[in-house]
This record gives sequence, C-alpha cells and structure tokens, in this order.
Amino acid sequence: MYDYDLLVVGSANADLVIGVERRPSAGETVLGSDLVVHPGGKGANQAVAAARLGARTALLARVGDDAHGRLLLDTQREAGVDNAGVLVGGAPTGVALITVDPSGDNSIVVSPGANGRLTPQDVRSAAELLRASRVVSAQLEIPLETVVEVVRSLPSGTRFVLNPSPPVPLPAEVLAACDPLIVNEHEARVIAGGAPDASPEERAEALLALGPRSVVVTLGERGALVAADGSVTRVPSVRVDAVDTTGAGDAFTAALAWRLGQGAALPEAAAYAARVGAVAVTRAGAQESYPTAEEVAAL
Repeated sequence: MYDYDLLVVGSANADLVIGVERRPSAGETVLGSDLVVHPGGKGANQAVAAARLGARTALLARVGDDAHGRLLLDTQREAGVDNAGVLVGGAPTGVALITVDPSGDNSIVVSPGANGRLTPQDVRSAAELLRASRVVSAQLEIPLETVVEVVRSLPSGTRFVLNPSPPVPLPAEVLAACDPLIVNEHEARVIAGGAPDASPEERAEALLALGPRSVVVTLGERGALVAADGSVTRVPSVRVDAVDTTGAGDAFTAALAWRLGQGAALPEAAAYAARVGAVAVTRAGAQESYPTAEEVAAL
C-alpha cells in the first residue's frame, strides 16, 4: 500500500565542524581543529539514518544551487534516500556551525538558508509523496507554518512524528497530531514549562497533558522516557564510549519512526532507537556515524 516506510520533511544543512578543548565564553576566542564539512541538517540526517537501517525513505526539503546543496543531494542518493522531493534554489544551502569538545558534547548555531524557504505550498505540491508514506516525521529547522501544513495534509492512517528542535510553542493542532512528540530535556522544559527542578517524569506527564497522543523524552546516557495512555515508562540506556553526539538525536528519531511504522509498540521502538543512537555516538560526525541494522544487532 505504501511506497515509503518514512517521509522526512525537514532541513538539509552543511555541517561545518571544529573540535575544541572547551567552548568559548562571551567575548572569548579559542583555537580549534581543522574545519571539516559534513552533510547534515535534522531532516537530511533522519532520512539517511532510516535508509541505513533498511527503511524505504524519502526526503522533502530545500537546498541551494551550490556546492553544499550538491553534497547533500549526493549523500542522500548514496544512502538510498529518494530525493525526488528535494527542491533546489531560492537561497543558499543551510549551514550549521558546530563545535565539539573532548567529551563528545556539541554546541550548534544554524543559518537556515534554503530551509527557511520550504513553504506550505511546497508541502501541498508534494501531496502524492505524503499519500505514499506510512510515517511522516518533521522538525523545526523549517518554518513552523510549513510543519502546520504537513499536519493538515496528512492522509488518514499516516502516523506523524515530531522532534520540535529548536523548541517553540506549538499550535494545538500540531500537538494533537504527534504520535509521538520526541524531545530532549531542554526541549521538554521549553515546551512544557513548570518548575525548574521538575523531574523528567513530571515533564513527560506535563507534555502529554498538552495534547499529543504520546511523548518520548530522551535523556542521553540515562536512556529515555515513554509517556502514553497516562503512564510513563523508562527505557534503559546502552553504555558506550561517546566520541561525538552530533546527530545522535536524529538517529534516535529516525529509528523510532521506522520501527513504529513496522508495527512495534512505542516502548519497543524507543528501546531499539536507543541502541541506534548508542552506535552513532561512538563515531565522529552525523550521517557518517549512522549504523546499519546489522551493526545495531551486533551491539
């Protein structure tokens, strides 16, 4: 019935990565490693991560008519992603400036570029692509109005997964479509509000009360929480030696969305996604770090 297991609607960036001993304070300059350019962007990352696992994957995004855009189109194609939905032109390709410290933690500043020109009309023009997809995932490195149009254009029976990053207040109609809403602890605090010292479980319950059908809160090395049907379940982590956390959340989201489309229950899908994310953080880069299903099984 479906041509694609997963359609990702989102951003495609060139990641400009520098390793640093520590991130600079305000007004401070620090020296770093040589600059390395990787294909990235939350949407492109999720598409590649899903395709590496074996999912039939398509991407709806926009890139510039430039070298970075060609890099992104080539890497999507090489990973097995159908990029017929990737539009070219309108602005330069988006760029993410990333610093990575010795622990593997990163800080990111994004210049949206062409991502900011992915419009609701582009979504409406891709109606056939949405109808052909079992699950649709999105993020917020594209305009919120475009994500709203994705929700309004969802065919009956198609599951919607949202990672609201960077976090902003979400319209009720978007929240109501999320199954699940996937957030890290920072995103949970921004969207759910509440007491500064609230526990992850309390945040998960507060998010569920906002209207999504289900919620997943990722906790890094502490695993994740799954909230659905009024209950909260903890998903254990997988212990690994982290090298670079860049893009690990995207690998988690992609794996979870794909497994849900294959019929897995949410806790089972989240546990699998945690294993995928664990493999990813043991390698440098974002898309380059994403494992195959065989590598996940070996872990």
